[in-house]
Amino acid sequence: MDGIAYMSRKAVVLLSGGLDSTTVLAHAKAEGYETFALSFRYGQRHVIELEAARRVAAAQVVAGHVVCDIDLRLFGGSALTADVQVPKHASAGEVTEDIPITYVPARNTVFLSFALAYAEVLGASDIFIGVSAVDYSGYPDCRPEYIAAYEAMANLATRAGVEGKKLTIHTPLINLTKAETVELGLSLGVDYSLTSSCYDPDDTGAPCGHCDSCLLRLRGFKEAGTSDPLVYQAS
Repeated sequence: MDGIAYMSRKAVVLLSGGLDSTTVLAHAKAEGYETFALSFRYGQRHVIELEAARRVAAAQVVAGHVVCDIDLRLFGGSALTADVQVPKHASAGEVTEDIPITYVPARNTVFLSFALAYAEVLGASDIFIGVSAVDYSGYPDCRPEYIAAYEAMANLATRAGVEGKKLTIHTPLINLTKAETVELGLSLGVDYSLTSSCYDPDDTGAPCGHCDSCLLRLRGFKEAGTSDPLVYQAS
């Protein structure tokens, strides 16, 4: 890419504004990377998470924060992008490993493709994403084999890759439980009161406390021996 000097310490961090991505951003900064956050307005059912992403990006003083507009509502197929009720449960024990209706088809593939383009323009060789294969809702695009396959494809599909500037996709949370993620974030000084994880918050942004994401988050804080700083809706 003419005129672009490749700097090994620049990184693109996918930032949703949730617990995982916020922790990953703090981790990347602690590793010495100059971080560039990338968020998406993709037709999700609320913008609370984007407001959280902006708060987190500002608090962690990123070098840049881009919000991309795409519209996955055109396809639907998910409770997050269509008029489909978000499943609720009484406890985290009811969250199964079956792929739930909150799965957004090809979302991480789409997001990583934008991150790949952004990284090439920045001259960055590193992308961070907060996927976990331990405490998650059964999404197929959170598995290690998927990330490995995408990284291999990325290094075949880009000018940077064919010129020998290998791209690495970092998944520091992939083998961590939610409790371990919370512990890592707290050790890095993350302010989780700025984040939003709920699939179905109310108009004030208060999380529901019963969707898969809320239940896994709450269990993570409990198992980490601390309290979630968010104020949940009354049951």
